[in-house]
Amino acid sequence: MALIITEKRDSTGIITLDHADKRNALSEALIQEIIAALDGFRALDIRAVILRAQPGVKVWSAGHDVNELPDGGRDPLGWNDPLRILIRAIQEYPTPIIGLVEGSVWGGACEVAMACDILVATPESTFAITPAKLGVPYNLGGLMTLVNMIPLPIVKEMLFTAQPIPSEQAFNLGIINYMKPADEIETFVVDMATRIGKNSPLSISVMKDALRLLSSAHAVTPDLFERIQGMRRIVYDSADYREGIRAFREKRKPDFSGK
Repeated sequence: MALIITEKRDSTGIITLDHADKRNALSEALIQEIIAALDGFRALDIRAVILRAQPGVKVWSAGHDVNELPDGGRDPLGWNDPLRILIRAIQEYPTPIIGLVEGSVWGGACEVAMACDILVATPESTFAITPAKLGVPYNLGGLMTLVNMIPLPIVKEMLFTAQPIPSEQAFNLGIINYMKPADEIETFVVDMATRIGKNSPLSISVMKDALRLLSSAHAVTPDLFERIQGMRRIVYDSADYREGIRAFREKRKPDFSGK
């Protein structure tokens, strides 16, 4: 069974997450379908892509499929993790990707949404970054994606509390570009994609890639990178990490000991 729906409207490609039973959790299978859809759009005259869930959903995506995280002993969010591959695919895609958000966005799905070039959400949408609820150490690439999009004090609040921020706050902080009511958002986003499609695709592609390179031009020395990785290893080798994963699978609140 397909987990997404793809559609082409003139020069606009639309990817709709369609796995309601799992709240569009970002499983490896769903991610592979998104990446395959993006690859398929490359062969067509697609000049803008819309990434969305089904209209009226309560949850845009529940984030990383926790059932696919390792029990412990290795990096849960390494370079080859499907979520990391998806983020890079969105950031490196040659045409603009517009995130159309209805409902709540959890965990790694926040990073997926924020990796989009333009983000439009309904007033009811919320955004929560939840690794602390699972005992999962977010990786350096993910943190840099968030820091590029969100003021540092807000990143800290979202990571430390794991509580959602409302769409209005995200709009005021410049995290999302527009807030639109649910009955207007699709028309608005499709019109925006159509306007993008009338501009020079080569010019836009070069500017998108240049902005990606500039925004990622942070000075991270080898020593600093190893230090951060070492700190992360402490977490994913810990009893708290194993407890967080077990608690999620057993549908109970975790009892973290700090060890």
